[in-house]
Amino acid sequence: MISDLRDLGRDLESWLMASALPLWQTRGVDRVRGGFVEWIGQDGEPLPGAKRCYPQARQIYAFAQAGLMGWDGPWLETVEQGLDFLLRAFPRSDGLMRLRVGEDGAAEDETPKLYDQAFALLALATARRVLPGRADLEARAAALRDKLLADRRAPAGGFIEVVGQPFYANPNMHLLEATLAWAETSDDPTWGAMADEIAELAMAKYIDARGGFLREYFDAAWAPAQGDDGRLVEPGHQFEWAWLLMTWSRLRGRPEGNAAAAKLYAVGKIGVDAERGVAINAMWDDLSLRDAEARTWPQTEWMKAALAMARLEPPGSTKRAEFEADAAAAVRALDKYLQTPVAGLWWDRCLADGGFANEPCPGTSFYHIVCACAELKTLV
Repeated sequence: MISDLRDLGRDLESWLMASALPLWQTRGVDRVRGGFVEWIGQDGEPLPGAKRCYPQARQIYAFAQAGLMGWDGPWLETVEQGLDFLLRAFPRSDGLMRLRVGEDGAAEDETPKLYDQAFALLALATARRVLPGRADLEARAAALRDKLLADRRAPAGGFIEVVGQPFYANPNMHLLEATLAWAETSDDPTWGAMADEIAELAMAKYIDARGGFLREYFDAAWAPAQGDDGRLVEPGHQFEWAWLLMTWSRLRGRPEGNAAAAKLYAVGKIGVDAERGVAINAMWDDLSLRDAEARTWPQTEWMKAALAMARLEPPGSTKRAEFEADAAAAVRALDKYLQTPVAGLWWDRCLADGGFANEPCPGTSFYHIVCACAELKTLV
């Protein structure tokens, strides 16, 4: 199966390097006002509009990661201009990142969501890897982190998305991702301690003790939220958390992360529709169908988790071959989304009947795709 996966991986990397990165570097960069365009129409034309913090940060990550993967396009100047816009347009007076600015960079929405802070930290960590002369980036990241530690801690552990709103696992997941990225880059032990806290909270509270699945919404004590919110189970997040817990386990020497990841992965697989071959958007907490549509990003997270699961198994073993087959199936699933009129774009929503919604391409998914391609490179 590994030879099949290698062939699929080469095709996906070719699409990324020859089509997607050149397109998003030319049409997805705002060379007049700075930063990145959030949407490109399926005709290849960029769509003007306001700029949110996390899409800007994700594109910095994507182009920095592309450089680390060996893309020979102008990735470094793209990272630098994106970083300049992020650090110029989004910091509030208190050091946290605002939610949205206008196309010209003028402040529009001051809300400091944890989700945006997490992606700003991830962008800074990835930029620090490719810009070794920018020692200021670690100081900026530490200041933002310390502000979160001071102001956004939840009483029961973890961090609050926005004061007054439901407690939400997803921004904590991305904060785990960012703190792990910094723990690999920095000697500051605070990063690893934050990662440990979030991973331990996930295993103790976010993951259902009996079912092994991860919920999304909670009350202030991290008990499941009342009503339908508390029953939401997203296959894509089962895979994404599985990958992150395996990463945490490897970096922090915590084997219990791998055990929790295996359970999450098994639940995620239940959310793969056999007929369409894609990971769907959502299930109920009895693991029955809730939302049959399937966005692009769950396919990439399925791929990443399958590859990480494969690496835990001995080469040539039956279990490794099974996970490699899963990874190949996830690459095939993703490939369905990449068959667009303009090469380098993707469809974002696979409908329940197997067709795709004819909508503009969201740049936010590029982070997921690039991360999955980077993971694929480590195995094949």
